[in-house]
Amino acid sequence: MEIWHNPRCSKSRSAELALGELGAEHTVRRYLEDPPTAAEIEEVLVKLNLEPWDITRLKEPLAKELGLADLPHHRAQWIAVLAANPALIERPIVIHDDGTAAIVRTQEALNTLLNHK
Repeated sequence: MEIWHNPRCSKSRSAELALGELGAEHTVRRYLEDPPTAAEIEEVLVKLNLEPWDITRLKEPLAKELGLADLPHHRAQWIAVLAANPALIERPIVIHDDGTAAIVRTQEALNTLLNHK
């Protein structure tokens, strides 16, 4: 598994800690330091079964500065915005080796991802 992690975020820290406590083998990707490419964001969106605007932190000052609330929902354009501004990506995202992924802001969401079979 891989977790897109921001150590400054309490939800992200909690998810990373929980993965460790559960003994779940995982890699940590500090996505602000190692931003995902547009192709990687597209791949994760498919695994999440979401659109880019669904994983965008619209309340961030940068989102407001970029006028994202009024940006038409053109998938490629939004993915480009997220690739250029990874701080706008909701976190944490955990990508399971089985091809599924989830935004795991709660222990319940993490448990669902790990036990979905």
